[in-house]
Amino acid sequence: MFNKIIKRANRKGSKADANEQPASYGYGGGGGNNGGGVRNSGSVSTSNVTVNHSSRSTVTSTPGNSQSPNNNSNSTVTSDIVEFLPLFRDVAVSDRQNLFLRKLQLCCILFDFSDTLRLVREKETKRVTLLELVDFIQSGSGKITENVQEELIRMVSINIFRCLPPASHENTGSETNDPDEDEPYLEPAWLHLQIVYELLLRYIVSSDTDTKIAKRYIDHSFVLKLLDLFDSEDPREREYLKTILHRIYGKFMVHRPFIRKAINNIFYRFIFETERHSGIGELLEILGSIINGFALPMKEEHKLFLVRALIPLHKPKSVGLYHQQLSYCITQFVEKDYKLADTVIRGLLKYWPVTNCQKEVLFLNELEEVLEATQSPEFQRCMVPLFRQIGRCLNSSHFQILFFWESSLLVHMNSKFSTHQVIGLSIG
Repeated sequence: MFNKIIKRANRKGSKADANEQPASYGYGGGGGNNGGGVRNSGSVSTSNVTVNHSSRSTVTSTPGNSQSPNNNSNSTVTSDIVEFLPLFRDVAVSDRQNLFLRKLQLCCILFDFSDTLRLVREKETKRVTLLELVDFIQSGSGKITENVQEELIRMVSINIFRCLPPASHENTGSETNDPDEDEPYLEPAWLHLQIVYELLLRYIVSSDTDTKIAKRYIDHSFVLKLLDLFDSEDPREREYLKTILHRIYGKFMVHRPFIRKAINNIFYRFIFETERHSGIGELLEILGSIINGFALPMKEEHKLFLVRALIPLHKPKSVGLYHQQLSYCITQFVEKDYKLADTVIRGLLKYWPVTNCQKEVLFLNELEEVLEATQSPEFQRCMVPLFRQIGRCLNSSHFQILFFWESSLLVHMNSKFSTHQVIGLSIG
């Protein structure tokens, strides 16, 4: 009797597993469904193309092709799927749009790059085809139709939106990842990914791209998935993402508030939850350019962003990895509106390091830059707590802090503000 119950339970369990569907993040879904860039295991199905964890064998298929392999972990690309297509110059102008579509479909095939010796010819065919697509867009040979634009973004989505591999700290158990000491992770499929990113960039910056049409496909869902990829450990990928997102922000004005809010959310999660993210520096570089373009008088929304996101970014232990970009953003705010100097200086004092001397030197460097843009009335408002903190720094035995104080900060403040203010507070 007991064995019968066990057998029935096993049969029910297998049926439940058979009915379970993989998580889908197909392009065009809701804005909150961000499938790309999330670190997890297993496969994710996208428009009949399955994208797997990079440490496992990659499943490949062709959307809309009856020869597509089954979506399972043992599927492979066969040579009959990769079709050899003519060059654009070898067909009539009227046929180029259809040829462009066929080439896009070919480029939807994904390959496993963990084995460099498998399907070498097919991988090279896709690489050459991608380069042809880039040349076609860049040359402005013809204005591509809306249908082709939709398929273009779909092909890009299939290639770039994927599960990122586990971060290095997850494999090693280390607290933080030091880029100066550790070898950066390099994406095995970069041979194809780089050209896909280049194609997307050329499409966005092209004068033939109509934003009214393009925004239907480069929508909030697409932007969110693009932002998820900033957590990639491959610095080459983050560099492309930075350029592309910056171009999207510049060209699609309708997306600007959404992009700022989405970056805000990434910062909040990094500061208050994980303290781990590979792309904080790149996101801050984009923001530095955005802040530089803020109109005056500055909106309350932007001031809240300074107080709630940028200043708290001084809190994480890994601030040294992105401090240069953060300091630039902070200084931009003060240069735009000198009245924010008091808010910024008090914010720095709030997160001032207690035991980390290297971090303290970073704060002192940033403080000097902020004071450069500070006017006397704002300095007077915060000079008492400021000099109390500097007094504590003088008690430090760390030679860099003492050297910085003697050679730079005091000299700067003596030249910037009245001597009796500086000396009086220093003695006090």
